[in-house]
Amino acid sequence: MTAAVNVNGYTIRKKEFYRKGKNQRYVRMEYRKLGGGGTVNRMVKPVGVMFSEFYFYLIAFIVREDEYGREKEPEYLSPAIYRLDRIVSCQVLDRHFSIPYRERFEEGEFRKRVQFMYGGELKRIVFEYSGPSLEAVLDRLPTAKVLEHTGDSCKIQAEVFGDGIDMWLRSQGDYVKVISKSVLKE
Repeated sequence: MTAAVNVNGYTIRKKEFYRKGKNQRYVRMEYRKLGGGGTVNRMVKPVGVMFSEFYFYLIAFIVREDEYGREKEPEYLSPAIYRLDRIVSCQVLDRHFSIPYRERFEEGEFRKRVQFMYGGELKRIVFEYSGPSLEAVLDRLPTAKVLEHTGDSCKIQAEVFGDGIDMWLRSQGDYVKVISKSVLKE
């Protein structure tokens, strides 16, 4: 991966966004929402930078603050996904945080569970697949397990982050029938 990315005319180095260990720094940014829906201001705890589907993404936990600027309990337990080219402005703060090793962000595990870089809660889905290539489904969803084979179809279970999976399931048309979806506690 590239050590630096150009974002709206200025260069952001990966190490400026996140660092391992105790020197991780908060970032305050203005972010342009999908579809031209205006901008939002966020303070985040960056935990990774990833490349996927032709773009670089910042993976970060959203920080909620009280009226005194103190950090509040997080609203979401899963990280948010920000496309770097939609960051209008950002400031790496001189305010540090640390994440215990056992709670660290694991890019490989995250990548297995996220579809089309749409963030959200961790979910377990069960669906029936009757299409021509079970292997293609298992390749697209690395956490998928075949629960049972019945005639020309299979019952499949997978763990995924967010709503990108809905887009993929709809793209399969009549080959897929969703049986259940449930949010998992992380």
